[in-house]
Amino acid sequence: MQMEKELVQAALAAREKAYAPYSGFLVGAALLAENGKVYPGCNVENAAFGPSNCAERTAVFSAVCDGQRHFRMLAVAGGKAGEPLAACFPCGVCRQVLSEFCGPDFPVLVVSSDDGAYQTYTLQELLPCHFTL
Repeated sequence: MQMEKELVQAALAAREKAYAPYSGFLVGAALLAENGKVYPGCNVENAAFGPSNCAERTAVFSAVCDGQRHFRMLAVAGGKAGEPLAACFPCGVCRQVLSEFCGPDFPVLVVSSDDGAYQTYTLQELLPCHFTL
């Protein structure tokens, strides 16, 4: 429970670094690797939109670049700048990327309020029919 709260706080802190001048939708993520290290990520928008990247994938790609391939948990916090947080779920692309590295029981903490309240979902609940080769 303590690790979950720390991961939620790390996601909230990462959200503060988001670059979203077009949508104003700020998202932070924090990925806990098997080695105990937390990899933060934030969304980064681009005027062309296609080159933009979600917070969850930023965290995963950072961890992979650091040599990590096994993860314990992810926390996600997002919402419009200046508005109270509401549940912000990973998009379909992020869910598919997570399925590349994480099993169906992988926990995803979805932050639902500014005070750090969250709900826990499994990757299986969020992506019941992932693509695989």
